[in-house]
Amino acid sequence: MAALRTAVFLDRDGTLNRQVVREGKPYPPQTLAEFQLFDGVPAACAQLAAAGYVLVVATNQPDVGRGTQSQAVVEEMHAHLQNLIPAIARIEACYAPGQGVAHPDDHRRKPEPGMLLDAARALELDLARSWMIGDRWRDIDCGRRAGVRTVFIDFGYAEELQAAPDFTVSSFAEAARIVLAQH
Repeated sequence: MAALRTAVFLDRDGTLNRQVVREGKPYPPQTLAEFQLFDGVPAACAQLAAAGYVLVVATNQPDVGRGTQSQAVVEEMHAHLQNLIPAIARIEACYAPGQGVAHPDDHRRKPEPGMLLDAARALELDLARSWMIGDRWRDIDCGRRAGVRTVFIDFGYAEELQAAPDFTVSSFAEAARIVLAQH
């Protein structure tokens, strides 16, 4: 039996690409034109992949489930993301609307660990040696529930963490350096 591989699970909005912040809360871009990566993200992802990590994006996109965002536009952003960062092995997206609305994919909606667990099964990943990088409490809770180490990118949003991350940083490049240093 082949050894399981290690992964870095990546939140999308506010982690890889710039978020839109209104009244202290982050929101995803609404159009492909608004979709812009943070500086240094492609290079940092290339370094993580070169170190042997499988890169998996795990993103809640509840606006699709709420009917305020087109799934086609989100998928267009994901295709663009994979063109910009070819090292991304898989994108897991959850369209469950949240806010108390029952949806069949609720087990995949962060903070639930379903997207990470699904990717781990499909790609034969070792969760105990893997990481989650994100900018919201849901990312950190999701990582904890999946049994991965967590790195929180702190933008000072008007929301509190529920669980303590393993590391707190101020940029994706810094998060990647921590993961690489622990490899």
